[in-house]
Parts: sequence; C-alpha cells; structure tokens
Amino acid sequence: LYRNGQPFRALHFVHAGFLKTCELSEDGREQVTGFRMHGDLLGVESIGLGAHTCDAVALDDAEIWELPYPLVLDALQRIPELLAEEIRRDRVWMLVIGTLPAEQRVAAFLLDLASRLARLGFSARHFILRMGRADIASFLALKHETVSRALSHLEKLEYISVLRREVKLLDIPKLRACVGTPCTVQ
Repeated sequence: LYRNGQPFRALHFVHAGFLKTCELSEDGREQVTGFRMHGDLLGVESIGLGAHTCDAVALDDAEIWELPYPLVLDALQRIPELLAEEIRRDRVWMLVIGTLPAEQRVAAFLLDLASRLARLGFSARHFILRMGRADIASFLALKHETVSRALSHLEKLEYISVLRREVKLLDIPKLRACVGTPCTVQ
C-alpha cells in the first residue's frame, strides 16, 4: 500500500483483506509492527511528518479506501457543526413526537426524509422507504397499525401516493400545512 519514506498524503481505511505494517531495523531486518484488517485505519502514525514511517503490505487481496488527508482535516473541523446540527434535529423530533398527533408525525417524517434526500441529490417527491412501517412506528413512538392508517389517510387526501415502500409526495404544500394543523378530508 505504501513504503517507509513515501510522501504522506492520505489515511487508508481497510474495508476488506489483511495487511501487515512493518519497519526495517537498523541492521536491515524487517520488524512486523501490526496486522490490520477490516475496520482498521492505516497511516495515522505518519500524521504531521510528511512521509510514511513504515511499510503497509497486503497479505492477501484487500479493498482499501483512501481518505485524502486534507479532506479528513476538513471533515474533523466540521464535526462540531455536524454534531450541533444532529442535536438540533433530535430536538425538533422530540418536539414533533411530544406535541403532534400521529398523522401529523407521519407527515412530518415524510417531509423530513424528502428534504434530507434532496440535500443528497435525490428526488424529494418520489422515493423508496428503506425502512419498514414497524421501524417508522418505533421512531415516531406509534403503533405499526397507526402508521399504516396515517399513510392511507394521507393517500386518501391525495397528499401522497404509496405502493408498498414507494412513496410519491403529490402535494407538498398541503402536506406541510397538515403538519401544522390536523389533516382532514375537505
């Protein structure tokens, strides 16, 4: 993967396979300093030095993810911001779960999921639920049947369309309004 003295530019995450790290002793003998496998991070010992301080050698086929060090530093600097965002999102969900009726919770869940998918570049209007009704119910502190009834009612109102796990948001403004007030057939 890399040799002692090679320029340090990235950390390496072992996704699959088995590697050894080793150094040469002063008299030229190889000294194995560790064995690395899935989930291990390589190159940490070289941070701040500009060059690798050991060899990392694959012992069999391996899949390694290269993490360019400047990007890792940028990500680490964003951790407080990301943690704060996560805390704010959790507080919003605590408020939703603690104050909204079941149907409004389900509507809020669908809108939040759509917004998060849109930020990742996916469609905010048409998506597949990767989680089952039971998981949604658990997250929203509801019963499985209540989530199914809420989805059916939102579909009857023509705010959404649901086919198993495929969801289409047909009327986002009305769905948003539903979160603020009880959803009723007009």
